[in-house]
Amino acid sequence: AIPAQCVLDLREDCAAKGGKVVQFFTAGFSETGEEEGRRLEREMVKKAKEGGFRIIGPNCIGVYNPDHFMPYGPMEILGEAGSVAFVSQSGGHAGNLLQEGLMRGIHFSKVVSFGNGCDLDSVDYLEYLAVDPETKIVGAYLEGVRDGRRFLHLAREISKKKPMIVWKGGKTEAGAEAAASHTGALAISDVLWSAVLRQAGVIKVESLEELADTLLTFQHFPPFLGDNVAIIAGLAGGGGGDSVSSTDACTSVGLNVSPFTEETRSRLKPILPAAGSILRNPLDMGGVGGSLEILERTMEIMVSDPRINIVIVNEHIDSLLRFLPKERLDGMNDIFIRFRRSQGKPIVVVSRPGLAGAELIAVERKLSDAKIPIYPSLDRAAKAIANMNWYFRFHKEVAMPQGSP
Repeated sequence: AIPAQCVLDLREDCAAKGGKVVQFFTAGFSETGEEEGRRLEREMVKKAKEGGFRIIGPNCIGVYNPDHFMPYGPMEILGEAGSVAFVSQSGGHAGNLLQEGLMRGIHFSKVVSFGNGCDLDSVDYLEYLAVDPETKIVGAYLEGVRDGRRFLHLAREISKKKPMIVWKGGKTEAGAEAAASHTGALAISDVLWSAVLRQAGVIKVESLEELADTLLTFQHFPPFLGDNVAIIAGLAGGGGGDSVSSTDACTSVGLNVSPFTEETRSRLKPILPAAGSILRNPLDMGGVGGSLEILERTMEIMVSDPRINIVIVNEHIDSLLRFLPKERLDGMNDIFIRFRRSQGKPIVVVSRPGLAGAELIAVERKLSDAKIPIYPSLDRAAKAIANMNWYFRFHKEVAMPQGSP
């Protein structure tokens, strides 16, 4: 990294080499709150304009582009290219999302950490991603925006064509002070910020985990509208407690855990034993999910019910790896994969983190490759599904002519 005091001398070097963009990892500019740092930043932008090049940063890690073999940061993170883009004022958050995302099967088209954004700001990157054919889903971590009117217009335009998910940092007074010292961002009222994003049809999330969960959901699911979920519990033993907490998690975010129809109950009754199984939604299978025949017939009934929009499986893979033969667990997951591919109805798996290590990772990767997302808790799965439902419902209502039913 070049010390802040030396960056102005780079203008001639960059211009002489015909450079069009310069990325500055260096900190020590406006984020310090000192006039000298602000002066250096202003002078740097002036010299860049005179030299005919643009600036990424300063105080940032820069660009990740797997299609062009551009890894991220000193750890040189590089994964398979995909359709998710992420713009971040924080280099650390960008790196953390990349690592978690790649572990969970999120494939990124581009990621940029832009720090102070003295020249190219968040709206410049978002403007590019709005028309980038490789990007289908846009995520962002922002601590502030300079041109609120331009941002709102751009967010509206992006969200009409591509889901846009934003995590805003600095929503409390103390957080805003931290943001100012991190990237020099100006404070924006959280109430105002929430209203602006909702008006634009943009999903607002509250954490890196919710951001990753929501990006994963959009990547793996086809566009759909529907709040009715069926929950399967008890694959690894008694699922009574899971059934209660799962229902709470879903209904608290607006998803419906509706009772099964009489037809569905009558189809389930002959295949599930009376002892240990509860023929209601959530469906507690009482440990008989290890029977591949019973599980396959149960899944067929779930996915063929037109009132059910999505099937959530409380699988707890780590427990099953310890209590079932590996080939039996593989057979169970093959059933989920087969129905996901043949029926197209979204299926998600909830599985707590465990101790099984490489075996657990391999099982989760197989499901993820089949477009079955995995969440570490049902609360997180439910929130991500609700976020996606809100997005499609919002844009359906906006597109609907006034007075339509």
